[in-house]
Amino acid sequence: MSDGVAGSTTNGRLTSLFSEYGQSPWLDNLRRGWITGGELETWVERGIRGLTSNPSIFQKAIEASADYDEQFGDLVRGGSPVDDAYWQLVTSDICGALAALEPVHAASGGTDGFVSVEVDPSLAHDTEATITEARGLHQGIARPNLMVKIPGTVEGLPAIRQMISEGHSINVTLIFSVARYVQVAEAYLSGLEDRAEAGATDLSGIASVASFFVSRTDTEVDRRLDAVGSTSALGLRGRTAVAQAQAAYGRFEEIFSGPRWDRLAALGAQVQRPLWASTSTKNPAYPDTLYVDELIGPHTVNTMPDATLDAFCDHGKLRRTIDADQSAARYVLDAVTAHGIDLDDVADVLEAQGVAAFTKSFDELLVSLQTKADSLA
Repeated sequence: MSDGVAGSTTNGRLTSLFSEYGQSPWLDNLRRGWITGGELETWVERGIRGLTSNPSIFQKAIEASADYDEQFGDLVRGGSPVDDAYWQLVTSDICGALAALEPVHAASGGTDGFVSVEVDPSLAHDTEATITEARGLHQGIARPNLMVKIPGTVEGLPAIRQMISEGHSINVTLIFSVARYVQVAEAYLSGLEDRAEAGATDLSGIASVASFFVSRTDTEVDRRLDAVGSTSALGLRGRTAVAQAQAAYGRFEEIFSGPRWDRLAALGAQVQRPLWASTSTKNPAYPDTLYVDELIGPHTVNTMPDATLDAFCDHGKLRRTIDADQSAARYVLDAVTAHGIDLDDVADVLEAQGVAAFTKSFDELLVSLQTKADSLA
């Protein structure tokens, strides 16, 4: 078994991550030039098994490149409103990515090879509108390896359950606490049960991931630990995010076992895999592969921006770490709490920031596209 020491090949680290440790590496980025230039196919050849996108990724891709100008100009001159044109630009990229990942989806028997696209982030607190848009994306794109991203807000939970009950694959995004993770898993299980009760006898075509955001937790908790300022508080910096993700994995193992799960598994149901998101290191004092090296284990996904993927391919450590020491994870979380850090409040703050950031990217891109459209008039 590879141990991740110098000499491991670039391809070897990503393929070993899956073949030896059961974790699927996904790419957290997308731009049209990667599709047309073959770079996305190269990533797949290197071992990437899925792809995630979000409004911030599309804002950077569309505003920073002329690759979209021709299609956008044709759409606008053809009478498409700017928001419709935006979704057509996004759909074109998503369809290109779906085609690149389809061989992985087929070879995995429908358990990997997914591409995620997010509903309008401004709908994060509107259950019915989220259901309508998620359903529309699935029906409009209609590919078996599409995952629609729904925020794991309180209002998003019923939408997740409804979409699963309709047989759609869902990526639940913006999870920042173990408690919310448990609620997301419950929504998934309930959705599967709803579908089975409606007469479905094969649940194998439904896949889901629960995207647990990692690095942002350390950013916020470290800020609060700095404010405490004691030696013991400062010694806990950079440890909460990993500990919380490891605790969530412990709950995953409990939830997806036992009689309730066995009944669904007998119908072919897939586990809802924990997905580690926001895995680029925000603090330069921390190792650049911290949120990959410390979260490796079976039935998980790690979606990484290309820079983090390159870093992991170069010097990441291949070893099972996600459940190596659950007692240490509990100790860190208890110690952080003992220093007056309210992790539920941290999660609420980060969820609000995440929704606001994606909404801001979405809105700013639409304004930018409107300006471009006006120039073409």
